[in-house]
Amino acid sequence: MNDDPGLSARLGFTAGALDRMPAQRTDATFLTAETERGDRRFVVFSGDAPLVTTDGGCFFTPETAEALGIAADELYLGRQDGAPIFARRIELEPDSGEASHGTLADLRTLAIEGQIEVSGVALLGLAKSLLSWHRRHGFCANCGERTAPVHGGWRRDCPSCNAEHFPRVDPVAIMLVTEGDRCLLGRQPRFATGSYSCLAGFIEPGETAENAVRREVKEEAGVTVGAVRFLASQPWPFPHSLMIGCHGEALSTDITIDRDELEDARWFTREELRQMIAGTHAGGLRIPPPISIASGMLRHWAGAG
Repeated sequence: MNDDPGLSARLGFTAGALDRMPAQRTDATFLTAETERGDRRFVVFSGDAPLVTTDGGCFFTPETAEALGIAADELYLGRQDGAPIFARRIELEPDSGEASHGTLADLRTLAIEGQIEVSGVALLGLAKSLLSWHRRHGFCANCGERTAPVHGGWRRDCPSCNAEHFPRVDPVAIMLVTEGDRCLLGRQPRFATGSYSCLAGFIEPGETAENAVRREVKEEAGVTVGAVRFLASQPWPFPHSLMIGCHGEALSTDITIDRDELEDARWFTREELRQMIAGTHAGGLRIPPPISIASGMLRHWAGAG
């Protein structure tokens, strides 16, 4: 399977310039020194929502981060442009959109509307995934004891049974299935009105990405897929998935929809897809926003940039 660097470079949450410092973050002395540097910066979340600065940025100084509230979690992400970057989670009231020196925002909206530069979006995506994992995995799955973060938050250790727990990533196969000049798209009831996208599903234990493509398409749309090749991947922090984009060649064309999974599925010609991308489709149909890997794969196949 061959990836496409050009496609990968255009996807949301992938353009970060962060050095995660994997060799150094296991050193407690190094981490202590990073927490004392005056040029360190923070990204701050309350729950799953990031805070943006008063001037629309994502980085807070140490003083401003402290003023926002007491940290429930503080993690070391690495360095960006030579400066240490930390992620903090504070607790705000659920209905409070405001905090001193910052405003709660929706990460998906920030990414779609381009309110934050792409490297900042990628960093916020990483922070959201990592903070979310810590918030949901505070106890050992092996013995039930409370675990403690180590290596700056890139692992949690159990003091009782010595189990080591690493941040979770859920692999998802998402596929552009084509037959000649047509592609197979579906929609779920939760999608925005008129929106169609590539089919997708979680990869199961003991399953290859290629076989997950074939299984999911057969289950959801009744279409048999033959050859499968890798296109690109995308971290998707909702909450912590890795989207594995593939192209699949259809061996059959009759559609049988699994109504528990899809509201509709149909074949679209390349010209129809171009109209959906351009917003000129007669039926008002469209594809997902450009930050998603589904949009990237469809635009690439349609020759629409």
